[in-house]
Amino acid sequence: MPYLVSSDLPAQPAGERFRALMERGGILRLPGAHNGMAALQAKQAGFEALYLSGAAMTASMGLPDLGIITVDEVSFFIRQIARSSGLPLLVDGDTGYGEALNVMHMVRSFEDAGAGAVHIEDQLLPKKCGHLNDKKLADARDMAAKVAAAASARRHLYIVARTDAAASEGIDGAVARARLYMEAGADAIFPEALTSAEMFRAFAVKLPGVPLLANMTEFGRTPFFTASEFEEMGYRMVIWPVSSLRVANKAQARLYDTLRRDDATRAMLEEMQTRAELYDTIGLADYEALDASIVRTVVPEAAA
Repeated sequence: MPYLVSSDLPAQPAGERFRALMERGGILRLPGAHNGMAALQAKQAGFEALYLSGAAMTASMGLPDLGIITVDEVSFFIRQIARSSGLPLLVDGDTGYGEALNVMHMVRSFEDAGAGAVHIEDQLLPKKCGHLNDKKLADARDMAAKVAAAASARRHLYIVARTDAAASEGIDGAVARARLYMEAGADAIFPEALTSAEMFRAFAVKLPGVPLLANMTEFGRTPFFTASEFEEMGYRMVIWPVSSLRVANKAQARLYDTLRRDDATRAMLEEMQTRAELYDTIGLADYEALDASIVRTVVPEAAA
């Protein structure tokens, strides 16, 4: 039913629902959803939670992922995804948009927008995609202070601390940072850009009992693994951050090339979502039925 009906809304905050999914065991699969439509399609495919990637957000805006978007811009994406799907959402919080007070503002804003979880990373601005080179790391104690600030600001939000240290400080350096971040109040750790199964396993072995997140992005430093393979390595969450955007962008490029070549879209019809499929996905009939069910306002007659 439409999100407009209060009785159809989730009874628990998104953070509590995300935590419940984590506590039931197994690995939580978090496909990237870069807008409300992608979120609806992921939900219809059977996924129970979603991921909002900073790289996908910025790319959808025609911008690079260099930490140049704002908390309010991200909150707009959170609201549309949470509103359309009702699923708990893990959000890319970049470096926290500043220092401790900025991180606290981010947490409050994201929670109010409907996020279930957030991850923040130990890079310095201008930050980069985790699978690129020449990343600059923050001091581990400064990052721990951000994690502590996030933990003190949240009501229900699940906090994931990301470390990009493996490339420059090795597994031991990344593990040392992860332990510090857990002590500061993180719920889970995200070791970014690990390059082999051996690295994934070694990281997990050194952090027994700590919930870990794996990033299965395409065209990066990490080889392809399935969610089940990550689970076997000791991981509790896996994200596919930009996959939906990559597929959508490729399809759009074909459309525009075809339209420019043919001066028509007929050749692309088989690749299009039909009008009926679109209306079914967004629940148009449910909204129309809701509108028709509202009692017509009756204006009182004037007293004699």
